[in-house]
This record gives sequence, structure tokens and C-alpha cells, in this order.
Amino acid sequence: MNNIKNKKLAIIGLGYVGIPLAVEFVKNDFDVIGFDINEDRINELKKGIDNTGEVTSNDKGDMAKIKFTHCKKDIKNSDIFIVTVPTPIDHFKQPDLKPILSASRLVAKNLNKGNIVIYESTVYPGCTEEDCVPVLEKYSGMTFNEDFFCGYSPERINPGDKKRRVHNIIKVTSGSTAEIANVVDELYNQIITVGTHKVSSIKVAEASKIIENTQRDLNISLVNEFALIFDRLNIDTEEILEAAGTKWNFLPFRPGLVGGHCISVDPYYLTHKAQSLGYYPEVILSGRRINDNMGLYIANRVIKLMVKNNLTVTKSRILVLGITFKENCPDIRNSRVIDMIREFKNFGADVDVYDPCANVEEVFDEYGFSLAPKIGKNYDAIILAVGHNNFKKINLGDIKSSSKTVIFDIKSFFQKQLVTDRL
Repeated sequence: MNNIKNKKLAIIGLGYVGIPLAVEFVKNDFDVIGFDINEDRINELKKGIDNTGEVTSNDKGDMAKIKFTHCKKDIKNSDIFIVTVPTPIDHFKQPDLKPILSASRLVAKNLNKGNIVIYESTVYPGCTEEDCVPVLEKYSGMTFNEDFFCGYSPERINPGDKKRRVHNIIKVTSGSTAEIANVVDELYNQIITVGTHKVSSIKVAEASKIIENTQRDLNISLVNEFALIFDRLNIDTEEILEAAGTKWNFLPFRPGLVGGHCISVDPYYLTHKAQSLGYYPEVILSGRRINDNMGLYIANRVIKLMVKNNLTVTKSRILVLGITFKENCPDIRNSRVIDMIREFKNFGADVDVYDPCANVEEVFDEYGFSLAPKIGKNYDAIILAVGHNNFKKINLGDIKSSSKTVIFDIKSFFQKQLVTDRL
């Protein structure tokens, strides 16, 4: 494919992955159409508003060069389609492919001969060719690797990270033929300043992404299990990890709540695929069980501390600091803080949740409660759930109800002497 910068790109899905990707391409003189089914999202982007926080003020000028649309017909004349839609799980922790298959139908109805469809959404190995390609063929009436082609280049966006951006994270690339793999690799090399890593097949690229997040999930589950053990031994987990960390090859993972759209979801895509092949993955699912239960464990640990301090849990005032899945980021998807909040409410406590980074309407729509507009006073328990920089300004002494107030620090955020206990 000659003169790749002359090719028209359509990016399907403009969330945490799609919008920074689109901005990076227009920075490098590509003609980019940004498509999203959410009309409100499109209207905000047209006004230069990005509620994900992934587009910086320096990027607003470039964002204005993107042709934003929610009209399906507007992507018809594109040469390369890049799909960056969510790949969630359902209530049974099974892959929910509806968004990516719906995006595939949309693209298929707008495919022209010679087009390339590149997927960035995290999926299990084989999903692109076994699940998406048949949809592309069915709704386009064309033949894969004759009339149209595919690539896979997994997203590596780290929401809220201002240092590791699209352009300076090495990109894994692949294509459905050797020639297309070269085209996909050339395309991303136009925007990735640190280079790409081309692999031999789409399936290899899919697998490389899924194990990145699965490995991280398992490492966190291990230190979470350490915390469960050390609690019973009545010794401080953070102090132990600091001591162990003095050895050069000790990995610096910390215990906590594991949420978000990637780490808490992606392992289930891999285990689903493994089980379909007759293999039951014990280690991965064991780690998932530990991490999924940490919210309930922390809530009950706080309640025991309250009882120990002769505080009545029912009708007590509890403050939870943070609802997003990670620090300094507005993303609330799959936040496991909600497990803790619901457990406190089940015990009859009055719970205030304060998070200056989260969107009030999104929290209400997703979890059914309103964020506190400000931090109150006279709390019987205070839980630091997310380490937002804004929380460094909080004077815990000003908001405690008494010396008996339980202050539990999940992130080892505050000085040890200021808290009752920490994870």
C-alpha cells in the first residue's frame, strides 16, 4: 500500500483508547474520521471536550482536525478502519462480544475492496479471525484476504498516565497476511516514536495483550493473599513489602482493589478460551477469586475495627475516599470500591462517597448513588480507597468524629501514624 499517509482512517469507538489514538494520527497529518454511536459524546468532542481526560490542553488544536460523527454512512469511503470498542464481561464473567461484533457489522456494511480492518480491543487469541471476520464477510459480501484484510494491534493505553502516551509505548502489530502485516506495522510506525514489534500472526498479537494484564492481575492477587495472611499474623504488609523490596529482583506490587476495564476483565477472556479447548486454568481463576473478594474483605475488616472501638456500625457515618478504579483518573468502569460501599450499606451505615475525579452523573447511572459534593465532618470511619493527589490536602483530624474513628488506608497513602490500619 503506497503512500500510507494518503489513506483515510476511520476510528470506531472514541473512549479512553480511540480518542488519543485519533489525535495522534491527525498530529501526523492523517485524514481521520472519529466515529462513536454515542451522539452526546460526539457533540462534546466537537466542542473540544474530552471527559476521559486523555486529550491534553496541548492537543485541543489537533482534536479539532478530526471529523467526528455518529452517522454510519460517514465512514463509507475510509481505507483503514481501526476498532477500539470495549470488550466487557457479562454477569457470569463470560466475554461479552456484542460491542465488537456490532462494530464489525458497522464496518462490514461500509467496506470497499482492498480495505483493512485493524482491531485494538482486547480479546482472546483467535477472536479476530474466528468471531469478527465471519461477521465482516457476512455483512460485506466479500471474501477475507482476497477482497479485504485484517490486522490486530492491541491497545496499551494506561488511563490517567501523563508520561506513557500512545506515541511512546511500543506497539505490537500484526496482519492477516505477510504483506498486510507490513502495512499495519508501517501505519503505526508513523505515530509511535519508540517503535513497533511486529509478530507472526494476529493470534500471537492477541495472546500477547491478554497475558500482559493477566500477569499483572496474578501479581496483585499474590500480594493481596500476603495481606490476608499478614493480617492474621498481626504484622504490617507495607512494612514487609518495603523490606522485601530491598532485594534487586523483588517485584514492587502492592495489595488493593483490582478493577477497571482491563486487569479485572481480560483474564476471563483467556480462561474462557482455555476452557473451550478443554483446559481448566486453575492459577488464573484462583487469582481472580482473591482479587474479586477484596472489597468485601476490607469492608468487614473495617467493621471489626469499629466494633473493637465500641462504635455502632448501624447508622454510623462512613466516608469512602475515591470511587474510580485508579488514582488521578475519572474512569469508574468495574471499580471494586463499590463492593465495599454496598457492604457498609448492608450493615445499615450512612455512607458518603467523595471523589473529585469522577463524573457525578456517570456514577449515578452506573452505581445508583450520588457522590458527596464535599467532605463532611464527624465520620466514624474513613476509608482511603483511591490515592488521588487531591486527597493529600485532607486533614483527617478535622473530619473524625472522635479519637475512636477508624481510619483505614487501602493504598498506604497517608503516614502510618495517622491511620488505624492499612492493607
